[in-house]
Amino acid sequence: MDRAALFDVDGTLVDSNALHVVAWWEALRQGGHDVPTHAVHRAIGLPGEKLLEHLLGPDRDRSGDDRLSAAHDTLYGAYFERLRAFDGAAELLSTLAGGGWKVVLVTSAKDRELEALRAAVDADAAISATATADDVAEGKPAPDPIEHALSLAGVPAERAVLVGDSVWDMEAARRAGVLCVGLLCGGIPRADLEDAGAAAVYDDAKDLLAHLDTAPFAKVRAERESSAE
Repeated sequence: MDRAALFDVDGTLVDSNALHVVAWWEALRQGGHDVPTHAVHRAIGLPGEKLLEHLLGPDRDRSGDDRLSAAHDTLYGAYFERLRAFDGAAELLSTLAGGGWKVVLVTSAKDRELEALRAAVDADAAISATATADDVAEGKPAPDPIEHALSLAGVPAERAVLVGDSVWDMEAARRAGVLCVGLLCGGIPRADLEDAGAAAVYDDAKDLLAHLDTAPFAKVRAERESSAE
């Protein structure tokens, strides 16, 4: 049976979280909202609507949401050419794909933003599919994006591992019944990732690549080989 390696992109494969923080902070400031950058940082990884609800509350005037999101998109778009993948990101995806894993990106990014992120990673040959927040009714931390990614890969939850950098990634994977791995390169503390459900935590893609033989990927591989006997 096939196995799936599910990857968040922003802050996990691409060093983009700080750029999102600046773009959202400025968009919110332009909209008359004074939100500290540390709060914005903790919300990165949520789809736009959920991010605004998390930062501004469910009782806010939603009439300005589209303007805030558009402002963020415009501000963040100025950084597309500066996006850089973390060391080892492309090699990690290629190694997993070469080892029989179906690599699926699970992201809130879409359209030009997703194109820019994929260009930064530069590992399209290793990527089997992409699941975006637009494909499902609810984005992370709901399990919907993970479940959609599993359907694209054609594998059950127990044959998959999710790699992400935010508590939202960990919560979504846990709710979908998928083993999850946390990376510290997105700026979220180890304890927070573990509390949210991370089975293991590594510094970044390069660190995970160096430990694939002992990471949760090895557990899923061993269970697959055992069931095939």
